[in-house]
Amino acid sequence: MFEFDQYLGFLAFLTIVTIGFWLMIFLLLFVVPYWVGGNLMEFFKEKREARRAKRNS
Repeated sequence: MFEFDQYLGFLAFLTIVTIGFWLMIFLLLFVVPYWVGGNLMEFFKEKREARRAKRNS
């Protein structure tokens, strides 16, 4: 069915696809929400500081 080099190529392909799949899952579930949450916190902090500066001046 498969020769040994074809088997190794198939295993390398499956490994690369699996690593890409888990990297995509990690990015979608952890990195992107962390990035969006941090940006929202910074946005609200800047709005609050601008409101305080406007009120104090």
